[in-house]
Amino acid sequence: MTAEATLLGLFSIVLIDLVLSGDNAVVIGMAVRDLPGRLRRRAILMGTLGAIGLRVTFTILAALLLSVPFLRALGGVALFWIAAKLLGGEEEEARVGSAASFWQAVTLIIVADFTLSLDNVLAVAGAAGGHLGLLVFGLMLSIPILMLGSAAIAQLLNRWPWLSLLGSLVIVWAGAQLISHDPRVHAWLAWPLWAWFALGLATMAALRGLNRWQARRTVP
Repeated sequence: MTAEATLLGLFSIVLIDLVLSGDNAVVIGMAVRDLPGRLRRRAILMGTLGAIGLRVTFTILAALLLSVPFLRALGGVALFWIAAKLLGGEEEEARVGSAASFWQAVTLIIVADFTLSLDNVLAVAGAAGGHLGLLVFGLMLSIPILMLGSAAIAQLLNRWPWLSLLGSLVIVWAGAQLISHDPRVHAWLAWPLWAWFALGLATMAALRGLNRWQARRTVP
């Protein structure tokens, strides 16, 4: 690669990581917001390491993953479910202990990392243009963005709980993008992005309503 191409790739990777890692940071921050300080730091660390591990794995398997039918679409649906779980956390946190909350947060983070890391890896790999050094830089840059970003988001959510709704909207938007960018789905149903977003909002609302109904049924 020429010096100009390397600089352009470097700039592109920084922008991609800031934008796409932000989605992961929102999920991690929302998942850990109700944990005590020590458990919150452990969950953020595990979530960050999990995200980086998945990105390394996806980088190796990128060509294979692209051939899996409806993979992005399934990831988008998973994000709709995650948005509903995180937004409806108040009812569930009242019924579980801190240890259970910790593992629930870690589980949600891993599922979200699996879906969000695919697009991040594909975008960074494209910007790197086959340059291994740039690809490694992109992966390493993800670590401080995820750790610092998710910790800051968790603090903001504790300070202003209403931001949870905004965070869930960001997650639904990420899910809608994954579905709309799935080539199999687009060939079958070429909806605009806003239509998938509206479907995601309806799905999140329905799942949250179901969670509340189940919570009321379990209360003695």
